[in-house]
Amino acid sequence: MTVWDDLVGQEKVSAVLDAAARDADALVTAARADEPMPEASKMTHAWLFTGPPGAGRNRAARAFAAALQCVSPDRALGGSPGCGFCDGCHTALLGTHADVTTVAAVGSEILVKDMRDTVRKSFTSPATGRWQIILVEDAERLNEKSANAVLKAVEEPAPRTVWLLCAPSVEDVLPTIRSRCRHLNLRTPSVEAVADMLVRRDGIEPEVAASVARATQGHVDRARRLATDPAARERRAAVLKLPLRLDEVGACLKAAQELVDAAAEDAKQLAEEMDGKETEELKAALGAAQGGRLPRGTAGVMKDLEDMQKRRRTRTQRDSLDIALGDLTAFYRDVLALQFGTRAAIANADAADALDRLARGSTPESTLRRIEAISACREALDRNVAPLLAVEAMTMALRAG
Repeated sequence: MTVWDDLVGQEKVSAVLDAAARDADALVTAARADEPMPEASKMTHAWLFTGPPGAGRNRAARAFAAALQCVSPDRALGGSPGCGFCDGCHTALLGTHADVTTVAAVGSEILVKDMRDTVRKSFTSPATGRWQIILVEDAERLNEKSANAVLKAVEEPAPRTVWLLCAPSVEDVLPTIRSRCRHLNLRTPSVEAVADMLVRRDGIEPEVAASVARATQGHVDRARRLATDPAARERRAAVLKLPLRLDEVGACLKAAQELVDAAAEDAKQLAEEMDGKETEELKAALGAAQGGRLPRGTAGVMKDLEDMQKRRRTRTQRDSLDIALGDLTAFYRDVLALQFGTRAAIANADAADALDRLARGSTPESTLRRIEAISACREALDRNVAPLLAVEAMTMALRAG
């Protein structure tokens, strides 16, 4: 099983990355043998991966990072880098490779202070691997200062450094940065391809795999989560029941509160899993005395960690809300399809009764207004509007139609 096997429905992208990884392997070999590097190479120092949610931007970038760090002996026999089994591939895919640095937005933005050490590291030679790789998972969240820091590093990179940037679209990245990157656009994989992957890779029953792949419309990570996590299925089922409850103002406000509370609970669970471990690890690294007493001068470091954890909880809550809003959008899109007389593309077949009821009781115009209300809520959350206010406005608009 190679590293490209996880790229569902991305055959063209896999072929480009495989060719680049082969040339990259030749470049490193030539450099070590003190030979001139090939002039025509499919490898470059900066890559931009774009595509809709669920297409696998980050997965493609990480697979490429693994192929670049591959140390399989089969390469010497003409094999392609990216075996998926060697130490270089394994640690790169897990995120523990010393020369693969991952940057992800903790809050709504990637701050320049979060990028300083990474940019500094990008100018150093690989410690143990073949390349120094910087993977920015949320390049669209770079603010002005952090984007400028990345631009300087991408303009004049170290010889063995590769930048891998991931964003929804090229427009989400500064023109000066994207002009220096090789662009790869990933497409949403087909429902059939996602279902086949769940059966082959995760052992999911074919009927369940087909159902969750259809429900998520090709979003690989969400399909896998729905297939394997009963709590995720329960939350989705609750969201799909919400449109039938919005008959009174009080019901709208209650439904909004429940959505926000469910998202907050998700953020709380993540915090309980990660915050305590991070705090204890940092205290140990700072040399905390027995009983938890910290050395002098380290309070600021602990405060920075607390601020980061707070930003992460806020983002987790908003991301969880966004998933619920995506489910609602798909629900009303199904309603609209029924109103136009087709069942061919219905995603939420398990909510057929609710879909039929709303399709009969409303018009296509009101359904479109409801979809616009959900979109407006998502935009409000992106502008840091208080979640409860944004969701209450949406549920009231859904009731009005």
